[in-house]
Amino acid sequence: MAVAKLEKDGAIATITITRPEAMNALGQPGDGDVFQAICAQINTDPAIRAAILTGEGRAFSAGGDVKAMKERSGAFAGSPAEIREAYRGNIHKIIKALWSLEVPLVSAINGPAIGLGCDVACMGDIRLAAKGAKFGVTFLKLGLIPGDGGAWLTPRIIGWSRACELLFTGDVVDAETACAWGFVSRVVEADVLMDEARALALKIAQQPPHALRVTKALMRQGQTATFDTIMELSAASQGLMHHTKDHEEGVDAILEKRSPSFTGQ
Repeated sequence: MAVAKLEKDGAIATITITRPEAMNALGQPGDGDVFQAICAQINTDPAIRAAILTGEGRAFSAGGDVKAMKERSGAFAGSPAEIREAYRGNIHKIIKALWSLEVPLVSAINGPAIGLGCDVACMGDIRLAAKGAKFGVTFLKLGLIPGDGGAWLTPRIIGWSRACELLFTGDVVDAETACAWGFVSRVVEADVLMDEARALALKIAQQPPHALRVTKALMRQGQTATFDTIMELSAASQGLMHHTKDHEEGVDAILEKRSPSFTGQ
């Protein structure tokens, strides 16, 4: 079975990690290609305006396959150079594919998100957690380093001090702590997690699709670009948005005191 599946419901795409028998462990050969193909399909479909990422079963993702590490098989086989290429050519593809999604991504974290699984969860622009979810970047406990982007991601999400505490201790925190630290926006009951994620995605999907994708791109670029660069990109992009039918619809809707209906034109 493929590591993940894509389902579409109107303007909403749902990506589900489908390895429940292994707590949705990631990193088997080909996993990166699956995520890359799914994300490319979403990016090239103008009908999709928002996406949800979740896990099948009782875990979001327990991260890398520890049994494969023990056996030195799959992504963890071979020489140091071969393992490096396995990370770059497979595991990193998962992270980069999700990072490159052009539409807003809501992570619906239904259970443990550990190691690589935590990094994958952090790919969501907005993150919701079920009450039973847990979070940890436990690489040091395995004698490893955060090899999947966590050293870049985690401090940007929860701040330097808390990121250091989490990475240096290998502690696992519950959903309430994750929310207090800024890992997730809110914690909900497990049985309504997907309903809440869909409601949020649907609300996002009601926005003008071109402006929505450009807004996400500007926010992502804003994490590394200079202030002046973002200001110039914003001005250029805004010039294009002013000449869309959706902009005209938004103005008319405000003046006519009604809800807008954006078509992507």
